[in-house]
Amino acid sequence: MMAVKHAAFWVIPFVLLTRSDAMAAEEPAYTVKHHEGAFEVREYPALVAAEVTISGQRNEAVSAGFRALAGYIFGGNTRRQKIPMTAPVVQAPSAGERIPMTAPVTQTPVAGAWVIRFIMPKAYTLETLPAPNDPTVRLRALPPERVAVVRFSGLAHEPDIARSTADLQAFIVSHHLQPAGPASLARYNPPWTPWFMRRNEIMIPVLAD
Repeated sequence: MMAVKHAAFWVIPFVLLTRSDAMAAEEPAYTVKHHEGAFEVREYPALVAAEVTISGQRNEAVSAGFRALAGYIFGGNTRRQKIPMTAPVVQAPSAGERIPMTAPVTQTPVAGAWVIRFIMPKAYTLETLPAPNDPTVRLRALPPERVAVVRFSGLAHEPDIARSTADLQAFIVSHHLQPAGPASLARYNPPWTPWFMRRNEIMIPVLAD
């Protein structure tokens, strides 16, 4: 039987949210197609996201990207409208610029650049979201996607990320899955969570059967 779960991805290096904000964040549902220990294969529905592309080291890019996106949802838009904070917040290597607002287009990867992404509340569409004031923030429609996932705990230092990515790649090979994009890092917990209670994930899109 397929299980339906909820995901909450946090990459928040600032105390910009209160505890109640984080606890109330809307989360998109996903369907679990396969579960095996720390690994899952999930299907996500179509989503709408706000995102920025930032160059630099991973942690610095997350910080800069979060500031820009937080500015948008906290009123930095054409309607000065506050948009509820949601999960997931995801960091992935950039696949290039010149991405149309309504469809993803993959181009040559840009070395040292990262996409930081906020998922918008399900009540919004591209047509009903206010336009960002910051020209670096773009709105995108994300198509339904199947992803392979591995969960790990701790502070997600680079060695942890590399090890978990290698583990997930081995899982994909052993289960005869076909990767369809780069790995993303998702951190589930707000910054006040003790390191030993934190939950992180590496996610790699895979082709559907």
